[in-house]
Amino acid sequence: MAVQRKLGRTTDHRMAMLKSLVTALFEHGKIETTEPRAKEVRRIAEKLIALAVKEADNFTSKQVKISSAKLDSAGRKITKTVTSKNGRKYEVVDREVKTDMVTVDSPSRLHARKQIMKWLYRVKDANGKNINLANKLFDEIAPKYKDRNGGYTRIYKLGPRRGDAAQMVILELV
Repeated sequence: MAVQRKLGRTTDHRMAMLKSLVTALFEHGKIETTEPRAKEVRRIAEKLIALAVKEADNFTSKQVKISSAKLDSAGRKITKTVTSKNGRKYEVVDREVKTDMVTVDSPSRLHARKQIMKWLYRVKDANGKNINLANKLFDEIAPKYKDRNGGYTRIYKLGPRRGDAAQMVILELV
């Protein structure tokens, strides 16, 4: 028995299409697609959300020393002149050491994060900054569904598409 619907595509094409649809669903909260595709994306998305809900609070906090360059008011690095043992002078970036609290994943949460990242593409926002959808899934989406046992997505039927009469639907996070 097949694990997934074939959707009339080769394996590579089908997996790439499903990854892009799952990524778009978590990025925007809803997508418009055909009914068979939406049903496949729902199966994948429900599993990923359930995994994130299960591992949402499974981490510890740890203090870490961080060395960063000192910046002036214009945002440029501050340098200082240093003399070496043989008398040569050179420029060195002035650095400051801070301690910061960092979250550290437990092994099971790390495994869950890697499983989730297997189904997501890297995404950039409008300003060109990278968005970590795995973090969004753990920090924003999973807490919403903490006390819910499945049923994280909803499908609305829109009717047939003009041209090929494929049943169109909207798949959204509840």
